[in-house]
Amino acid sequence: MADFYPELSSDMRRFIENQKIFFVASAPPGCEGRINLSPKGYSCFTVIDSRTVAYIDYPGSGNETAEHINRGGEVTVMFCSFDRKPMILRLYCRGEVIPLEKAGEVLPASKLEAHPNARQVILLHVQEVMSSCGYGVPYYKYLGDREALKKASEKEKGWLQRLRGG
Repeated sequence: MADFYPELSSDMRRFIENQKIFFVASAPPGCEGRINLSPKGYSCFTVIDSRTVAYIDYPGSGNETAEHINRGGEVTVMFCSFDRKPMILRLYCRGEVIPLEKAGEVLPASKLEAHPNARQVILLHVQEVMSSCGYGVPYYKYLGDREALKKASEKEKGWLQRLRGG
C-alpha cells in the first residue's frame, strides 16, 4: 500500500542518505517524445531541505533529463532498499538544470565533491513523496562504484567539453 506525503521526513532523508543507487525518470510535457529512465550512483545525491533535492549529473547515454526539464517536463526519482528493511521511496518533482559553475549557489559546500567529468547539477523541487512497502524488491549486495566513467574521461581528454557543446 502506498502512502503520500507533501515533503520528506527526517526518516526518509536518512533512508535516502543510505542508498547507493537511485533511478531518475523524466518525460517531456504531454509525453511528446521518449520517457527516459536512468540509474545513478557515485554518492552524488543530496537532500537540501524537506522539499528540495539535487544530484550531480554525469555524462552517459545522453542528456534527456535536462532536455525534459528545460521543456517543462516532470521528473520522478526512485530509491529502493535492497537490504533487510524493504522500502520504495518516490519523489515527484519539477526541476532546474544548474551549470556546474553555479552549483555553489544551490548546493551546500559539503556536497560539491564533483569529479571533473560531472556535467551539471539537477536541482529538484519535490511536489509529492510516495512510500511503499518494497516487499517484492530482491536483496542485492553493494560491491562498490564502477570506475569506468572516470577512467574513460581521463583516457580521452576533452570528451566532456564536446558533450557540453564546448
